[in-house]
Amino acid sequence: MNIGVYDPYLDDNGGGEKYLITLAECLSEDNDVFVFWDNVQDLESVGERFNINLENIKAYKNIFSRSFGLLRRLNETRKFDVIIFLSDGSIPFSLSKKLFMHIQRPIRGAGRGLKNKLKLSRVSKVFCNSYFTKSFIDKQLGIDSLVIYPPVDLHPKKVKKENIILHVGRFRVMDMTTGVKDYKKQNVMVDALKKMSNKMPDWRFVLVVAIRDDDKADFDTLTKKTKGYPIEFLVNKTNDELWDIYSRAKIYWHASGYGEDLEKHPEFAEHFGISTVEAMGAGVVPVVFNAGGQKEIVEDNINGFLWNTLSELEEKTLYLVKEDKILSTMSVEAIKRAKDFEGKGFCEEIKKMVEGV
Repeated sequence: MNIGVYDPYLDDNGGGEKYLITLAECLSEDNDVFVFWDNVQDLESVGERFNINLENIKAYKNIFSRSFGLLRRLNETRKFDVIIFLSDGSIPFSLSKKLFMHIQRPIRGAGRGLKNKLKLSRVSKVFCNSYFTKSFIDKQLGIDSLVIYPPVDLHPKKVKKENIILHVGRFRVMDMTTGVKDYKKQNVMVDALKKMSNKMPDWRFVLVVAIRDDDKADFDTLTKKTKGYPIEFLVNKTNDELWDIYSRAKIYWHASGYGEDLEKHPEFAEHFGISTVEAMGAGVVPVVFNAGGQKEIVEDNINGFLWNTLSELEEKTLYLVKEDKILSTMSVEAIKRAKDFEGKGFCEEIKKMVEGV
């Protein structure tokens, strides 16, 4: 089959694009797969960053760009047996034999109007990255979407654990997909650590961040406020370097959604939480904000902790710092839980969806 894949955030330098590129890789085993993207270097960069084999994947002119008129785009879609489209809130028109739409977060703007119903009639299946996302999409579009969790590859190393609290995430002054400031809440976590650092003198907070050039000035402002505190930043690290720090850390922090009105803006919460699963796979115990997809990953008081307030974040973190046996027990449970999300079954689920509709 000829399969076309489109991800509007391919050059986003985050982790979300790994989903569709891994999808493309697994489908390329038995099909001709093309990615709709004009800059081949962006595609190669994603492959290198996530160690994904793109040998059998070809770049194809971006028929979903604004430069393509509707009639020209429709004519191009006829050439494909399957098109898989990552939606940013829009529903595409396509004349491909099959059309699949992937949604990674609660979206605004889409609804049950006549135009969208006509568009959806051409969609073979909508699939989501979490039940959190599904709960909003199904209600908004009046559908029954499929959940296929993101592929998570676990590569823990056999190194000695250190007294490290870890956070992994992009640094963004303004998140491109949600429009919220400080989406990952690195400033919030830095302030929390500064407040409690005297209660855990032998520990340090390490933030592994990916930074775009446009955000460097604001990142410098953040780093300046950490001077004199046990806080370190690791910037734009390779996947191998990332797994080294995962393997050394003991506690994992995540705070997306904190301080936001998630009733009005559920998209401000973490939609799934790949970095949380990766950390758990290396035996790092998560202490994460109680919202979004994190609640599907962390089983509270079993393989980690969920928190609602900053006082709870401090309380539960200090509990793990002081109780070595509890920390060790939860570490073992975290590893077990992470394996539930390991990406081995991802290809099978994708192939089943594409071939079965």
